[in-house]
Amino acid sequence: MFAQFINEYGTAILYTIVTAIGGYLGIVVKNIYQKYINDKTKREVAKVTVQFVEQVYKDLHGEEKLNKALESMSEMLAEKGILISELEMRVLIEAAVSEFNDAFNKTTTEITE
Repeated sequence: MFAQFINEYGTAILYTIVTAIGGYLGIVVKNIYQKYINDKTKREVAKVTVQFVEQVYKDLHGEEKLNKALESMSEMLAEKGILISELEMRVLIEAAVSEFNDAFNKTTTEITE
């Protein structure tokens, strides 16, 4: 009886299991890829935002400039449908500012030498 059941439905059950596993793996891969793309996009938006704020808001300093950067970055990422916390934005902006300053200082040092 069991052998007859396996003979009749075994292939269908096997296809169902393989399809379920394949679907699950597809979802896992998609989520990992999406996280990677979102993280990369967030870093790029932070860099562009810092360059934008440095160029446009030259008369602002400190916290005011940071607030403009947070506002701009939040809006840009919202348009792309990417969620981000304020803490993560602050971290990414500060990292981009540090990178921007390092590049600026390196260029200034090379010019003076």
